[in-house]
Amino acid sequence: MAGKKGPSKGTGGHGRRKLSGKGPTPKAEERPGHPAQRRARASAKRADSKQPRPPRPARGPSMSPEEIVVGRNAVVEALRAGIPALSLYVAGGLERDERVAEIRGLAEDRELPVQEASRGQLDRLTGGGPESSVVHQGVVLQVPGFAYLHPDDLLRRALEAPEPALLVALDGVSDPHNLGAIARSAAAFGAHGLVLPQRRAAGVTAAAWKSSAGVLAHLPIARATNLVQALRAAADAGLMLAGLDGRGELDLDALELATGPMVLVVGAEGRGLSRLVGETCDVRVRIPLAGSVESLNASVAAGVALSEVARRRRTS
Repeated sequence: MAGKKGPSKGTGGHGRRKLSGKGPTPKAEERPGHPAQRRARASAKRADSKQPRPPRPARGPSMSPEEIVVGRNAVVEALRAGIPALSLYVAGGLERDERVAEIRGLAEDRELPVQEASRGQLDRLTGGGPESSVVHQGVVLQVPGFAYLHPDDLLRRALEAPEPALLVALDGVSDPHNLGAIARSAAAFGAHGLVLPQRRAAGVTAAAWKSSAGVLAHLPIARATNLVQALRAAADAGLMLAGLDGRGELDLDALELATGPMVLVVGAEGRGLSRLVGETCDVRVRIPLAGSVESLNASVAAGVALSEVARRRRTS
């Protein structure tokens, strides 16, 4: 008959269950849940928050059309043309697109910051989305706002020039390509600057910059809150006001006042000069046209008129 089993003996640290040491006691800041560890983590987060981070697209209001270029073709053309830029935003997942790769390469050549952004962020940046006509295609180029002069400052510069002052005022020209082409003609034929209305007219956008072939980098441009008042100020300073009008009373060939200080006023596409601006002009000039052509594009008309002004000034 088996007797009672006695108490089991310990192994003394030998056999399967060997006793293993736990090593040195960890520092207080390394112990999970220890107050010192929580303090160390909080300090590290504060230090990390002070590190400079790349800017991200704003969550607030979208940028104005004058501050952005959108779409892959438009962005690559803007970068090729050397248009001033501040930053490039690219949506994720476009690494294999050849056009986007070219855009990135052009931006890197110019040392332009390239920021990753979600499509939602680009929608907010451009004011785009399902209900908008803005299609950014995953790329947005941010360009600097143009440094406009006050009309009085532009007028003073023109009057201080050694030759008779020549300004070009645009009465509601809304196509930025026309603005760029007119700026190019103005610079080519010796104008001292442009005057643009602040509302309901094209401003200096990337499209205007490209059409001007870079002329906008050095041609002074003023923006007037009230174009009629700006024209009257020029008239008070001694400049004659000549408005281009297909129904004008004077042929361009007979514009003798072109040799003196003047403002050439160009009307909007389609409607021409507005009533108040037309009444403010000293003379309304028409360009003689042959055949059945009734009118010229605003930028073409401005180029023809400025060429005639330059010709008269050379031969006077």
